[in-house]
Amino acid sequence: MSDPHPADLDHEETDQESQAATKNLVFAAAERLFAVHGFQKVSVRDITAEAGVNLASVNYHFRSKDALLLDIFLRRTAELNRARARMLHEAADAHQGKPPVRAILEALIAPPVRWLDPKGERLISLQFLIRARSEGTEEMRQVLRNDVSHLRRFSDALLAARPDLPAEEVYWRLHFVLGMIHNNRFAEFDRLNTLSDGLTREDDTEALIRRMLDFAEAGFSR
Repeated sequence: MSDPHPADLDHEETDQESQAATKNLVFAAAERLFAVHGFQKVSVRDITAEAGVNLASVNYHFRSKDALLLDIFLRRTAELNRARARMLHEAADAHQGKPPVRAILEALIAPPVRWLDPKGERLISLQFLIRARSEGTEEMRQVLRNDVSHLRRFSDALLAARPDLPAEEVYWRLHFVLGMIHNNRFAEFDRLNTLSDGLTREDDTEALIRRMLDFAEAGFSR
């Protein structure tokens, strides 16, 4: 059997690059549309029109709309949880393996809040993840219910940081902190701004993280 002709190899490589580019266009367009308009209101035709690709591209690259949703969800949650794990690891290194409660909570809270920054590049991804919690497919709900491995490292760290607290209390307080994180949506900020007559308009991401940490740390202080 003769070796492939260089021109054939070039063609194959170009085709692979083209297919990868198309897949990325579909992924980005779908994430943006789902984040802004909701999961149910966006059709496969909407996605391919936004991406400027063939109508069959969604099924070819992702099998179905639901599979595309799950792929976006898994990729973005993995990225977010890697950022959290990295911060927690850095906190452990900085405190000889025993990070204090505030450092643990900062590793949990800061990454998603920084994604929320309107001036940043990850806002659409976080908006998608917020949608996923309320509009997600059954596969997404199963992941949210059952995959707690990324949270285990935080519960273990908090148990070590507060050995004087009953384990049940640590888990409940972590649960309440997660509720605070998940409630940080623009609609909630707008409502708070109305309630406070404009005092609480929050456009400083780091200040918002500090406020959230002050509140969360106080929840573990007694």
